[in-house]
Amino acid sequence: MRVLVTGHQGYLGTVMVPVLREAGHEVAGLDIGYYADCVLGPPPDDPPGIETDLREVTADRLAGFDAVIHLAALSNDPLGALAPHITYDINLHASVRLARLAKAAGVRRFLYASTCSVYGAAGEDLVGEQAPLRPLTPYAESKVRVEAAVAALADAGFCPVFLRNATAFGFSPRLRADIVLNNLVGYAVLTGEVRVLSDGTPWRPLVHAADIARAFESCLTAPAERISARAYNIGDEADNLTVAEIAGAVVDAVPGSKLVITGETGADPRSYRVDFTRARTELGFAAQWRVADGAVELAREYLDRGLTAEDFTTRFTRLARLRALRDAGLLDESLRRVRIGA
Repeated sequence: MRVLVTGHQGYLGTVMVPVLREAGHEVAGLDIGYYADCVLGPPPDDPPGIETDLREVTADRLAGFDAVIHLAALSNDPLGALAPHITYDINLHASVRLARLAKAAGVRRFLYASTCSVYGAAGEDLVGEQAPLRPLTPYAESKVRVEAAVAALADAGFCPVFLRNATAFGFSPRLRADIVLNNLVGYAVLTGEVRVLSDGTPWRPLVHAADIARAFESCLTAPAERISARAYNIGDEADNLTVAEIAGAVVDAVPGSKLVITGETGADPRSYRVDFTRARTELGFAAQWRVADGAVELAREYLDRGLTAEDFTTRFTRLARLRALRDAGLLDESLRRVRIGA
């Protein structure tokens, strides 16, 4: 298939493109380039790409593609809290507009990167795709609203699918340091401490970036009549862990590190355990990575590639990166690119 990946120069996109290529798909990218140079180690082999703001995509950019994989977004809760109106502008309105343009351009599949955080404060019980959605942040609410709006576009010629990814982990050449396992391993490698600011009790489902990529690829080839307008939780029940358990895996992976649970931020209301049966039965998807293996991978890559504390807390942390671009005059207050000399 000819596939357009939005956000191909992000954390997940950089892992996904090689997986799609290996499966035989022809891949192109669309990205504004916020994180294009946020690379740890050798630069990745990017596909041909369109550099444009998601809010400014036109239908002609989408013509000729069989599928769009939509990853591009302001990608975590702190960013959403910083500027909720921009989160809704990009994550909600631009995403729904993209789906409508894709359908008008003849794109037949639209795979959307949603999130398990749509379940919010779900408690101890395993939640499946039919569970009530209780988003607690602008980021999660935007995902819920996109799912509803894009599902309404489904018909015989347009197959949208919603992949509710667990919290991602694992190494990517375009690293993210502000997701839980990647963050805890980084601090362990750099400081010798595995530092947990909450009380450690919230549940989190986790999934490796490479497994997310494999799940998306499975949705490119699954029968459209089976998956159209369906949501799929992506992960594995074995990696429903408390934050304290995640931290324990990091201590095991980084020799000499010690666990410090400060509790300074108190209990986190975002706590949920997720059921992944539907993806196994309908997509044939099974995660191959466990959190413990990911912690070992991350520690090795951080050490081998010379991760520094400065890069870890600036280039590889989304909120700090966007603030730096804005302070340098490269982004305006709406997070649009400022064209120097234009």
